[in-house]
Amino acid sequence: MNKRAHSPIGESRRGLLRTGLGLALGGGAGWLRPGTAFAQAAGDWGAAQGWPAGWGPPGQPTRWEGWPDYRVGNYSGGFEGMFRHHRIAAPDQAFALQETPRALGYRWGLSRRKLQDYLDRWPVTGLLVARQGRIWAEHYRFGRDGGMRLTSWSMAKSVTSLLVGIALDQGLIRSLDDLPQDYVPELQGTLHGQIPMRHLLNMSSGADVVHERDPVRIDVPAILGWPPSRTVGTDVHRVVRTWNGRLEAPGVRFNYNELCPLTLGMVLRAASGGSLAQFAQTQLWQPLGAESDATWLTDALGREYNCVGFAARLRDWARLGQLVAQQGEMQGRQIVSRAWLADCARHGPQDQQVRHGVMRADMGYKNFFWHPRPDGAWLMMNGHHGQRVLVDRASQTVLVQTAVSHEGPWQRELFALFEAAIQASD
Repeated sequence: MNKRAHSPIGESRRGLLRTGLGLALGGGAGWLRPGTAFAQAAGDWGAAQGWPAGWGPPGQPTRWEGWPDYRVGNYSGGFEGMFRHHRIAAPDQAFALQETPRALGYRWGLSRRKLQDYLDRWPVTGLLVARQGRIWAEHYRFGRDGGMRLTSWSMAKSVTSLLVGIALDQGLIRSLDDLPQDYVPELQGTLHGQIPMRHLLNMSSGADVVHERDPVRIDVPAILGWPPSRTVGTDVHRVVRTWNGRLEAPGVRFNYNELCPLTLGMVLRAASGGSLAQFAQTQLWQPLGAESDATWLTDALGREYNCVGFAARLRDWARLGQLVAQQGEMQGRQIVSRAWLADCARHGPQDQQVRHGVMRADMGYKNFFWHPRPDGAWLMMNGHHGQRVLVDRASQTVLVQTAVSHEGPWQRELFALFEAAIQASD
């Protein structure tokens, strides 16, 4: 696979820690232990250490994902002790989700499997299946529980998409054909300032960025900081403003990278007059009826690293999925327009490079949502190490998964489980 053109569906950063660039981030070539993605032993993934959180063992190189034993702890709140972050306050009254448990099974090859079989096989920390606000199944593993905020990795890009849709609905952004420099003066004359926003949303900027090659040029100065002074002096805006490598014209080819959502984050801050967290709180999180506060990681200046870093409870991830399934409506209120979510599910003349079968043989893309089906029937929020929100628009079925690894063919089995849930009768 040409990784430059087609980022793996697991949002893989394996190249980051398997190359010399990984050494700059405190990584190394040998951190992946054989079989860890399939292990569920009590002492695995940090259980014997009480699910530690932080940059890693004392005296060892500091890493934000490279120590497997620290992932469970970090992905369920630990990051909040490592990075500056904004809190997104929940409303006083949450939108109630009904608990209607039911047994879920699915066909895998020649066998029939239960949901429990899937959980036993893969390193899942949380899994929830719901339809139209009714929770059919909700499970937590590795010592996690429903009161913990579970991180998004790149599912944050889909949250950014919803905020872009709201900004369009409110006239804060006039058109996706506008340029970021029309809203952000510091981007005037820069590479990313002159890329139409629709091409940023489709990861088709034309910028010379390679997802596996460039974390040392993006993640480190924008969010991580250099060891030993992690997070010090980080600046999202500076990274976007100073990137000047162009590969081709915008709109030609899908090229997954972090600079596209980061540029749109700058536009949203300028257009709304505040932080992304503030805009999300008043326009998305509280109208949604979230049950708990969310958080968003930021750079040293308090600017959200909005390509990743959003954390919420499993049930609130399900509420976001339900919002998408219900065409932007929740509790009788249109939070994001039907037009925006319809646009996220289809491809017009300027989106042909990200169609299913063109962008990749088995996947499409649009507006920071992934398309596992050619017709846009499923929309997927997709994050590193197995974070997923799957939405079937027709049946309004939602599946949320949080995990600590994407190694192995687990996603095909997840899709089989989701398909079976969709086919289940009400």
